[in-house]
Formats: sequence, C-alpha cells, structure tokens
Amino acid sequence: MNFKSLAASIAFAALAVVQPALAADPENTLILTLKDGDVTIALRPDLAPKHVAQIKELVREGAYDNVAFHRVIDGFMAQTGDVQYGDMNDGYNADAVGTGGSSKPDIPAEFTDKAGFDRGTVGMARSQSPDSANSQFFIDLAPAPFLNGQYTIVGQVESGMEAVDKIKKGDQAANGSVTDPDRIVKARIAADK
Repeated sequence: MNFKSLAASIAFAALAVVQPALAADPENTLILTLKDGDVTIALRPDLAPKHVAQIKELVREGAYDNVAFHRVIDGFMAQTGDVQYGDMNDGYNADAVGTGGSSKPDIPAEFTDKAGFDRGTVGMARSQSPDSANSQFFIDLAPAPFLNGQYTIVGQVESGMEAVDKIKKGDQAANGSVTDPDRIVKARIAADK
C-alpha cells in the first residue's frame, strides 16, 4: 500500500470514529418543538441507558409537553423538564419550578468519560446527590467541561440549536431563573410518528 492510500485510509477511519451518525435511530431520536422550531436530539443509550429509558417513557406519556425552560443562563445552559411544577398549562408553580420531578424513581448516576459537555450536549439536572436525576434536563449553550464526570450525558443536539439559542434567558442575579419562560411546545420520539 502506498503512502497516499494509507493516509487516506487513516483519515477516513478517523472521521468515522469522530462523526457518528447518532440520530439515525428513530427510536433514540428526541424531537422538541419550541416556539422557534424543532430541535432534534440524538439520545445516547450507549452512555446512559437508564436515563434515556426514563426520558423516553416521559415523552411518550406527554409529560414534557408545555413544560417551561425555567432556568436559562446565557452562555451556559437552558434547563427544563420539571414535569411536576413546570407544566405551563396544568399546575405551573413559579415558586417551585426546578424543585420537582416525575412520579418515577430517581435514577443512579451514569457518568461517562466517553463524551464531554460541549455546545448542544444534553445532560440530566440533579440535586447535590449524584443519584437524584429524575426528569429535568439541560441543553448546553456553550462548552462546559467543568461538568464532565459530574453529570449524566443523555444526548446531543443534531439540529435546531438556533431555536435553543432563542430560548428566553433568565436573570443572572437569580441563577438564571426565568420570568414568563419559554416552553417545550411538544416532545416526541421520532419512531412514534
């Protein structure tokens, strides 16, 4: 094999490793409809099977529909998923949003060193306990490597970050708390057309 062929083979193999087609599986593709368009997220059951399974159950129950982006910090992340207190059509509680979860049990941490928190990474929100994630999640607006190994990664935005960037930002002085927040209009799994 000549040098050019070897170099081309190595380059092709590197691209195949670095650029996986994550959203190719409709069963593990989450679509969030926001006011400014759809966000397609490749879920990562290879990294966090228990967390992804719970998110998919909640999506299929309609639990994320109309749930507020209650905490949005410009240059960091947009947090949503409080299905207990964040449903803006049924039971929204501005004082409690961000403290609730779902009726399902909390999930033990599934931290990984196989992926990191970059722009568009979707991670599970939790309390001080690493094993307290339930339904809340966040989408990184910028790289956040300080979260690596501290939070569970459940997915990666494949398209629609421009809609995520337009989510109403919160008050920096109030840790990103949002007054009159934007919401997830509808959440669905691509396989469930």
